[in-house]
Amino acid sequence: MDGMIRQATAAEALPPTVHVDVLVVGAGLSGIGAAYYLQTGCPGRSYAVLEARDAIGGTWDLFRYPGIRSDSDMYTLGFSFRPWQGGKVFADGGAILDYIRETAAEHGIDKRIRFGHRVTAASWSTADARWTVEAEVGPDRTPARLTCNFLYLCSGYYDYDAGHMPEWPGTDRFRGRLVHPQAWPPDLDHAGKRVVVIGSGATAVTLVPAMAGTAAHVTMLQRSPTYVVARPSQDPLARRLQSLLPARWAHGATRWKNVLLSMWFYQLSRRRPDLVKRLILKGVQAALGPGHEAHFTPSYKPWDQRMCFVPDADLFQAIKAGKASVVTDTIDTFTEAGLRLSSGRELAADIVVAATGLKLKVMGGMRLAVDGRPVEMPRALTYKGMMFSDVPNMAAAIGYTNASWTLKCELTSRYVCRLLNHMAAKGLDWCVPRRPAAGVEDLPIIDLSSGYVQRSIDSLPRQGSARPWRVYQNYLLDMAALRLGPVDDGTMAFGRSDKAGPAKAAAHG
Repeated sequence: MDGMIRQATAAEALPPTVHVDVLVVGAGLSGIGAAYYLQTGCPGRSYAVLEARDAIGGTWDLFRYPGIRSDSDMYTLGFSFRPWQGGKVFADGGAILDYIRETAAEHGIDKRIRFGHRVTAASWSTADARWTVEAEVGPDRTPARLTCNFLYLCSGYYDYDAGHMPEWPGTDRFRGRLVHPQAWPPDLDHAGKRVVVIGSGATAVTLVPAMAGTAAHVTMLQRSPTYVVARPSQDPLARRLQSLLPARWAHGATRWKNVLLSMWFYQLSRRRPDLVKRLILKGVQAALGPGHEAHFTPSYKPWDQRMCFVPDADLFQAIKAGKASVVTDTIDTFTEAGLRLSSGRELAADIVVAATGLKLKVMGGMRLAVDGRPVEMPRALTYKGMMFSDVPNMAAAIGYTNASWTLKCELTSRYVCRLLNHMAAKGLDWCVPRRPAAGVEDLPIIDLSSGYVQRSIDSLPRQGSARPWRVYQNYLLDMAALRLGPVDDGTMAFGRSDKAGPAKAAAHG
């Protein structure tokens, strides 16, 4: 399997003359899904996938820290066209990686991937109705150039090169090891060691119980609490449906059950935050007993930041067993033997893990230009959560912040196919969502107060106050807009290249 997946090596730079109808950037979950839908929904279109790294899998190939798993259920994080057959609702990273690679091989997508191709820039020409894409290939960063009619970005919005690492005083004198989960050292052995995990997000609540199994003790040091909800690792209803129905029917029913349940819980959290807060804290008390509520009671309302889900209450079980503990405090300085906190308390540590979050990188850091003018992403409005104002023939797969990433990405891929087929049927070469002159207020694209969002919010594109510029974070509303709504909606403009005759740019209504 591995040899087959890596058959297109980084050294095989595509010649400068290569042209495809659609160029997909990224070979993670969303990129493999995009390739599948292009094959099935637009079978007459040529495509290629560029991947900066040397393997399929994206996030799931990059992250190797102990216990890495999904924080969304696999019935919605997995592809709708390839039912998830694993037993766990929250799957281990290795199982997810195998699932992605097997999907790519099963549909021949792996043969369309060029690894080691890091896209650095893309320039659009309206006269030619095509993108010219610049890439650096392999460790020597050999320049390569490709052209395409449509550019589809499926590389997410995280910085794959490095995570967020605060500058704490005293780190230079710490005698232990300080690591970030995004760059986990393969030689790090935590057995019998005292470990401090700094953070309280999804990575931290995954690391703590995973390391607690063999570590002497693991302390989760958090500046402020996060809402943590225990969920079972098995879905009895899914198991029952799998025994009674064909795999695709059982998967579809479970998927919809989970979609609707997560939407209901999110809406309840936003409309009745005090009720949801009480229910969450009641779950903490049931798992740990009284006395721990302060470490799991955030100052913000449920879903002002992402919520953490722990399978089978594994975090709570590690705390209850005395293998792990939670400390809510801030760092004064690192010492030779660990950390001194602002309260004066000292935490001894052999290993400190900075689970302090990720960094966002818009479009993977690539530069964009349209007809020679640089595109300033912070000034762009997001169209239907997938395209950008005044940027032609380009879409980006951007998943949900309050639900599974794949749900939105699949809707986006289906819409891209609808869009391409519409243009083919009408003899059109380009499409572009035109920003309205007035009447739409600019708003932040992500409505979360999380640190990783707020640190990068000024570099992100914006959303508008009304559709189709509004990002709803709602699967049903997006399904209505992207699968049932008209492609030619009065906002999207279409035209033909100069080479096809006189330019005919018109907003077809």
